[in-house]
Amino acid sequence: MKSGLRETLRGGRPSFGSWLQFGHPGIAEAMAQAGFEWIGIDLEHSVISLETAFTLIQVIELSGCVPLVRLSANDPVQAKRVMDAGAHGVIVPAVQTVDGARRAVASVKYPPSGARGVGLGRAHAYGPRFADYVRELEEFAVVVVMIEHKDAVEPVEEILGVSGIDAVFVGPYDLSASYGIPGQFEHRLMHEALARILGAAKTAGIAPGIHVVHPPISQVRDRVAEGFRFIAYGGDMLFLVPAARAAAAELRGLHT
Repeated sequence: MKSGLRETLRGGRPSFGSWLQFGHPGIAEAMAQAGFEWIGIDLEHSVISLETAFTLIQVIELSGCVPLVRLSANDPVQAKRVMDAGAHGVIVPAVQTVDGARRAVASVKYPPSGARGVGLGRAHAYGPRFADYVRELEEFAVVVVMIEHKDAVEPVEEILGVSGIDAVFVGPYDLSASYGIPGQFEHRLMHEALARILGAAKTAGIAPGIHVVHPPISQVRDRVAEGFRFIAYGGDMLFLVPAARAAAAELRGLHT
C-alpha cells in the first residue's frame, strides 16, 4: 500500500484529488488515469456498495492513483473492511467530538496504536504480505476527519489535536447547511468557520482540506492561497452533468 500521499500532506505541498460517486470501474479508471493524486470513493452520498468499492479500489490503485474511501459514517467495521480491501486511507464524515476523532484513527490502525481487527484480505496480498502491510500501515495509511457541522467548529482545536489524524476535510454543503445557509459559501459565517478550521489545522500540524465542488479552477487557486492543501476538485458526476447539459443546449441551438 506504499504511497507518497501522507508524505505530501506532511511536507506542505498541495495535494489535488477528485471524487467518485458513480460505481462503474471504467469511470474510476478514467478518473484515476487523468492525473489526480488521489480519488475519494464516496460511500456516504452514493449507492456504491462495499463489493463495488472493492473493485474501484483495485482499478484506482492499479492505475497508479491513491484510493481513499469516504465512509458512510464513523464506522470502525466499514473502515476495517475497506482498508482490508486495499484502500490507502479513509475520509470520515461528520466528526464532531474528540471521541469521534479517536474512533476514526483507531478504526484504521492495528493495536497497540488502534483497535482495528486483524484479518487477511487484498491489502495483504491475501496473506503473503501481511508482515509488510503491518509495517507500512503506520507509515502510509491516511486518516482524514471531516468537519461539516457548526457543532464541530467550536471544539475543532481539540478534535484536530488527536494523534494520528493526517488531514481535516471541510464538507462545505453540510457545514453551510448547519448554519442555516445551505450553499452560501461566501457567507460571513462560512468565512469565520473556515478561518477557525484553518487555524486549528495549522496548530495541529495537519493538512487542511476542502472540496471545491464546482468550477472555475480559480476557486482552487483561491483555496490554496488561503492555506488549504488537501483539495478535492469536482467529481465524476460534477464533470459529466455540466458537460452533457452544455452539449445538449448547443445542439438545441442548432434548431433555430
